[in-house]
Amino acid sequence: MCLTGVDYFSTLGYQPGIAFLAAGILSPFATMILVLLTLFGALPIYSIVARESPHGEGSIAMLEALLSRWKGKLFVLVLLGFVATDFVITITLSAADATAHVLENPFVQTTLPILDHPILVTLALISLLGLVFIKGFKEAIGIAVLLVGAYLFMNLIVVGVALYEVFTHPDLLSNWRSALFESKIGWGGFGVTGVAAILVLSLISFPRLALGLSGFETGVAVMPLVQSPNRIENTRKLLMTAALIMSVLLIGSSLATSVVIPKQEFCPRIECSESADADHPIPEFCACTTEEKTSGAVKEPGKANGRALAYIAHKYFGDLFGTAYDLSTILILWFAGASAMAGLLNIVPRYLPRYGMAPEWARAVRPLVLVFTGICFAVTIIFKADVDAQGGAYATGVLVLMSSAAVAVALSARRSESRWTPAFYLISAVFIYTTITNIFERPDGIKIASFFIFTIIATSFISRALRSTEIRIDRIELDETAKGFIEEADSEGEIRIVTNRRETGDMAEYRFKEHEKRIDNHIPSSDPVLFYEIETGDASEFKGKITIRGIDIDGYKILRTQAPAVPNAIAAFLLYLRDNTGKIPHVYFGWSEGNPIMYLARYILFGEGDTAPVTREILRQAEPDPELRPNVHVGG
Repeated sequence: MCLTGVDYFSTLGYQPGIAFLAAGILSPFATMILVLLTLFGALPIYSIVARESPHGEGSIAMLEALLSRWKGKLFVLVLLGFVATDFVITITLSAADATAHVLENPFVQTTLPILDHPILVTLALISLLGLVFIKGFKEAIGIAVLLVGAYLFMNLIVVGVALYEVFTHPDLLSNWRSALFESKIGWGGFGVTGVAAILVLSLISFPRLALGLSGFETGVAVMPLVQSPNRIENTRKLLMTAALIMSVLLIGSSLATSVVIPKQEFCPRIECSESADADHPIPEFCACTTEEKTSGAVKEPGKANGRALAYIAHKYFGDLFGTAYDLSTILILWFAGASAMAGLLNIVPRYLPRYGMAPEWARAVRPLVLVFTGICFAVTIIFKADVDAQGGAYATGVLVLMSSAAVAVALSARRSESRWTPAFYLISAVFIYTTITNIFERPDGIKIASFFIFTIIATSFISRALRSTEIRIDRIELDETAKGFIEEADSEGEIRIVTNRRETGDMAEYRFKEHEKRIDNHIPSSDPVLFYEIETGDASEFKGKITIRGIDIDGYKILRTQAPAVPNAIAAFLLYLRDNTGKIPHVYFGWSEGNPIMYLARYILFGEGDTAPVTREILRQAEPDPELRPNVHVGG
């Protein structure tokens, strides 16, 4: 649970502040809606995901299994773009919030004013993270337990004392309640106030709080570490415990911070010049005055910006306890970044090599760490190490993953004819609505995700094309009839294989094909031939085993199999014959007519094309010695 909590609970470092900027005094109600979605949406969904992927594959693997061939793999590649967005923003957002806790600490402000450069400090924290991974990093459950335990304990104290202040000072609660019921919403000449306005505005605002939903994918990912037996049930308990703890802390912290902290203290750093970037709208209470706009003033961030609970810790417990709370928050945020970096480094080996879409250098950890660290640098500079500006991008990555999980569970429920299918479709609709709303309001996330999606797809297909001439067959199995055919051919002299694309499959076809190949390639009439027929299976699969069946049709001996790529299956079988008989086999093809570029595309995407030259190239790469290489003949 603590490994999950490193990602999930660490959002308390910035969630209350982002919630107030998004919903204002309505943040407790918007947070309540978020909690209901967590308990009655995300929790049931990921309980099913845990059951369907007990080895930690997660919702992406469920969708991969539900969608076939290239359709499923392309969908996975798109989702990996959002996964990368989620993890990268986790690193940059956590580092930026850790920086906010460092720079707003009174001891740092007094003794180390030189650190007052948020972007540089954030880049330094990300660099430290990269250096640790270059040297080597192992996720330690013990460290996670220590960090999460200390962090939760201090948050319970801070939130508890803040709520005590709220309920023992009626004027604070009264002022908040008065402002709350002044909320109103209108369309044209029609207006709504009171409870209805509160509910409507909370529903509109809660999608911007969605980063408080992070952690469920991590909870499923750590399943291999959960003790067996009853791994699935124990994981469900883990998710429920984490969700209940986080729900209590989210509601308590949202109420406490919105009542106790003056609203101006939540404001981000604002450049008041009229030409300043308006991509990230700010609340009305943070807006610059006309004079500030004219003079181009810069308003420094409020003391609670990105660190609302730390503000309360310093205010009610003093700077000593507040510094201890800052340190605890900085450590868990940094460890959340480390967890995200580990997740990024696991994406490539989990999916892309199976698709043949991982370049060779991606097998090494250090080059990947340098690439991801460089991307984190770019994101930090683009967002100016601003916690609030990155919130939308983070929420987009989280919500797309949760929406995909909800859709996967709904499709799985429909396939199994579950009575809960309508409920899962409803949950999916809520998550999709939340995702679309967040994308339209804060498009930064979809921009970053689009970059990752394009990069992953482009790199993957280039790598697939470059690796397409590998053997790609892990194992070859033959039935007894096929073994008998090969033993008979071996005992009679040369082993001659005639490739054939089956048409009618009757004796007339094989008689004609044998006569044609003997004439075109001058095969002696005394030498027997074996026909080899390959039916293309799932061409999107990169590797696999083939099972060869022997069939006798009126004296003609045929070997049949199914494979993702025809030339690779031919080359693999020829090498198998060489290694098991000690003879160099011969294979015979006919010439193909057509555009070679189109044949190449067909081979990469559908596993077939101009088979003869591709087969020879595969053999050339697999066996550098021409004397040991199977012989390829093309006639016609």
